[in-house]
Amino acid sequence: MIDNILQQQIEYYRARANEYDEWFYRKGRYDHSPKINQRWFNEVAVIKNTLHQIGLMDDILELASGTGIWTQELLRIGKKITVIDASEEMIAINRSKLNSLSVEYHLIDLFTWQPDTEYDLVFFAFWLSHVPPKLLDSFLTKVYQSVRLGGEVFIIDSSFEPTSTANNHILEDDGNIYKTRKLNNGQEFQIVKIFYQPDELKDKLKKAGFQAEVKVTDNYFIYAQGKKFKTIRNSESVII
Repeated sequence: MIDNILQQQIEYYRARANEYDEWFYRKGRYDHSPKINQRWFNEVAVIKNTLHQIGLMDDILELASGTGIWTQELLRIGKKITVIDASEEMIAINRSKLNSLSVEYHLIDLFTWQPDTEYDLVFFAFWLSHVPPKLLDSFLTKVYQSVRLGGEVFIIDSSFEPTSTANNHILEDDGNIYKTRKLNNGQEFQIVKIFYQPDELKDKLKKAGFQAEVKVTDNYFIYAQGKKFKTIRNSESVII
């Protein structure tokens, strides 16, 4: 069943590519009123500010890069951005939107991806919630392998908030990790969607090897920033 859902998930984001930005910019089905929309954008600004405070990096890896919403932010702090996505449609939009020689694109399914390079920063937004629990530890291990010693991981994802999704989606926190998502044309897909609590996400990152802080905004987002440390004999951790 998981393999079928994961394939549907890829097909969903391929089919959704041309309308994905409507979700982030609160347009069409995602417009919940000027007041609620502004609350969303205010919380996005908090996370962008935190990301920019990381400072300049030589090499950044962005996983599940999508249409470039966050790639353009990473270009403000990174000399070179390597992006990976399983949707050629998403990559095409990202490429045309940014038109940057500093971004290198790879069409790869993250569930088959095998890291072969270490980066100063590994970043992904609104992806972890789509990783099935049985695959989470192995995925975070690969993320850990992709971060150089002293490097960082930065994660953004969704908190449970009904106004974060389309007005024709019913968001239920019922423990079911499989959710139905509908496109503007009414076509439906099954995807994985998990809402993490801060302590739970922090524990998962610690298990993978990161020392991390996890925070939430008032309504919409959970975000984590972690570092990769080297463990020495007395079990203390020191940054290299």
